[in-house]
Amino acid sequence: MNDQALLARITLDPKVLTGKPVVKGTRLSVEFILSQLAHGATTAEILDEYEGLTIEDIQACFLFAGESLSRTEFMPLVLETA
Repeated sequence: MNDQALLARITLDPKVLTGKPVVKGTRLSVEFILSQLAHGATTAEILDEYEGLTIEDIQACFLFAGESLSRTEFMPLVLETA
């Protein structure tokens, strides 16, 4: 599946979770899915827990997050010294 098709699985609607990016057709935010993975949940566990969610939806969450970060400028809050 190409990037465009994966990204089409993520939607932003002000009426759903105050506009947070969610997996299309769900109320599962990209943030929630990635947080579950970061806290040790496996892809299989997430797919078992949320009927209708697919591996492509999880891949779309990763791609969306990566694309979002690539378009963000970061400035250090504290300048590190050697």
